[in-house]
Amino acid sequence: MQWSLILLFLMGQCCFIDCQLYEYLYIKEEKNWTEAQRYCREKHTDLVTVSNMTDMKRLLNISAGGQRDVWIGLYDSTDVTRTWYWSLPGVEFNESETNWNTGEPTDKGNSGSENCGFLYKNLTWADGSCRHKENFLCYDETNRTQKYHLIREKKTWQKAQRYCREKHTDLISGLKQLQDGELKNVMNSVGNETRLHFGLFRDTWRWSDGSSFSFRHWKNDLNNQQYNSDQCAMVKFNKNGSWKNNSCTVKKQFFCYDDKVILIKKKMNWEDALYYCRDHFHDLVTVTNLDEQRWVQEKAKKASTPFVWMGLHYACTLDLWFWLSDEVVRYKNWASDEQMDDCDMSGAMETGGKHRWFKRNDSEGFNFICSRK
Repeated sequence: MQWSLILLFLMGQCCFIDCQLYEYLYIKEEKNWTEAQRYCREKHTDLVTVSNMTDMKRLLNISAGGQRDVWIGLYDSTDVTRTWYWSLPGVEFNESETNWNTGEPTDKGNSGSENCGFLYKNLTWADGSCRHKENFLCYDETNRTQKYHLIREKKTWQKAQRYCREKHTDLISGLKQLQDGELKNVMNSVGNETRLHFGLFRDTWRWSDGSSFSFRHWKNDLNNQQYNSDQCAMVKFNKNGSWKNNSCTVKKQFFCYDDKVILIKKKMNWEDALYYCRDHFHDLVTVTNLDEQRWVQEKAKKASTPFVWMGLHYACTLDLWFWLSDEVVRYKNWASDEQMDDCDMSGAMETGGKHRWFKRNDSEGFNFICSRK
């Protein structure tokens, strides 16, 4: 079986040309938001979803010289409960993993104005107005370490977020960072009653394609305004492509996207999944960086099995892991206990939790994710 799989790899290695898992398109026709959504769904996949600053730069690059304000796929769904998110893309908020201070969150008066999180010295949380000016915590992420920074410049939450993204990586986000001993050392210089901005916020904004990406890039302190019906988001083509809200009835140019990955909710072993993808689409999906990981794990959330197959396989005779697309396995997201390399093993992403990669026997039956040409 090993040699037949290696042959499949060699047959498919020259076919993968575009490594991007989704493509953005700038549509210069002017439509209101609902018309733009209908156009994108009929001719492409949907109005554009923006998952991080890398996506923002792509949008700015493809629309150079275009209209000043352009629709994206974010709208204010006022009939839903506000949802808590972390500022850092890819870090998911878990209701069962919180550290609220006693009596928090309060959302005083249920006015919908306390939409940002604050952090105390003891690392407990409180909610409050995003307009409050406080010192804040940024972090820098490298391949090996994370460096935390206490910024002693009082800013509103969104201005603090913008500062962190411009000069570091983002506001600190998620329990992994909050439980880091290095952060606790930084907090030693903070007063007991001091409140700091960190990367927790909530809103009622949703993406047109139903994805749960938490990335927001507002120009103003939008989260503190009273919620208005019929509000949609557009990109302003200024220096950093910040967003603003407007009535969905205004006619603007817009962005669509074409999705190049698809979740197949059939239960197959790895080799059958491989043949299925090559017969019907292109190949089993390849994940070569963190941005691609985030895009693929969004699909994996909707699977009906605990794992989804990817195009990652272990060649027992060659003693190496390889992607069927001929990409080198540089980016890795293995679960910490995944040490065993054995014959008839392939890579599968968990559909819940942290979406880590696991080494599973080829004979197991899972859903799988295909890439399109």
